[in-house]
Amino acid sequence: VDAPAAIGPYSQAIKVGDLLFCSGCVPLDPQTTEVVSGGIEEQTERALKNMKAVLEEGGSDVTRVVKTTVFLKNMADFATVNGIYANFFGTHKPARSCVEVSRLPKDVLFEIECIARCVGTLGTRICVDL
Repeated sequence: VDAPAAIGPYSQAIKVGDLLFCSGCVPLDPQTTEVVSGGIEEQTERALKNMKAVLEEGGSDVTRVVKTTVFLKNMADFATVNGIYANFFGTHKPARSCVEVSRLPKDVLFEIECIARCVGTLGTRICVDL
């Protein structure tokens, strides 16, 4: 799996029926579990890659995402994040909320969580089936 392990006592994804609820993904390097170096661009790209890995382990993919919630340390980064997000999802446009927060785990600048349709086989390393 190309996503880092959870950094707390939670599941990275929970499957309920045909929906996969993915916990917040932050920009940790999967190999080192350290925050990637760089600014908002590098952190957004890494967190999205981590989310993609969780989705795939959960039997889904980015084209089946129905809703995302984006957490930003600074709303001034919205336009930059929007461009990276749009490139990541392409023509697929899930519903989305975006909020500025005072602090995120490990003091990252970006976090994203999502809900997706799940039609494939569920991996058991990071996902739980309820």
